[in-house]
Amino acid sequence: MELYQISAAGLGAGSRIPIVKLGDSGEVFYELALEMLHAIESNNAAGRRTVFICPVGPVGQYPVFVRLVNERRLDLHDCWFFNMDEYLDEAGHCLPESHPLSFRGFMAKNVYARIDPALLMRPEQRIFPDPADPAACDRRLEALGGADIAFGGIGINGHLAFNEAREDLTPEQFAALGTRTLALGPETRTANAIGDRGGAIDAMPTHAVTIGMKQILAAKKVRLGVFRDWHRAVVRQAAYGPVTAHFPASLLQNHPDARIYANATAAAQPF
Repeated sequence: MELYQISAAGLGAGSRIPIVKLGDSGEVFYELALEMLHAIESNNAAGRRTVFICPVGPVGQYPVFVRLVNERRLDLHDCWFFNMDEYLDEAGHCLPESHPLSFRGFMAKNVYARIDPALLMRPEQRIFPDPADPAACDRRLEALGGADIAFGGIGINGHLAFNEAREDLTPEQFAALGTRTLALGPETRTANAIGDRGGAIDAMPTHAVTIGMKQILAAKKVRLGVFRDWHRAVVRQAAYGPVTAHFPASLLQNHPDARIYANATAAAQPF
């Protein structure tokens, strides 16, 4: 496809999602952490709450965020963090926090446990979608006025959170999907198995609960980080390809304030 021939130098020119080209992955993670920090500081100063949709992938922004929160004594008491998704077990329940693939466990150990308790928001403000009542997440987000920023990455098939590609829906239908449980596609399980299970695809969960495209697209801002070899094609398809449920990230072309941070690896020409 012609879009895969866009060079690193040309990436971003004429793109329908703004792309910020950076150096190494650390720069991508630092920008995401600063977006989190600055939004909270601004809202705190104005007496407003902060509402984020947060990923577990990418995660490199969290050590920077935690360090800066503690150093700057940043008050998180009026922050609400909605995590995007979680893997489910064979019974349809969220993986226990003790499971190595648990997103809830990751956030507990690597984010919340490392922030000074005097600065931390209450546990009830750290929200994960519930497979027993997925719509509860949507109701809570709506009651808070929606997310200030939705953070995340882009899956190899273009998924945002675990909103897997669909061939049977129009972009409008796909954009209206709320929080729900779903089966994970083979592309997602394969790509995630490479990083999380040493390539053992059959050891990956088959289902997940995910926040909806509706909730992500309703965020005032969307900020994504891409940094892997295979993101070279993904970022080009998202920013230059057709808007389609076949590649969910392409729907951000219609968002008023979306941005992709790409390291030099992801910006390189695919082939």
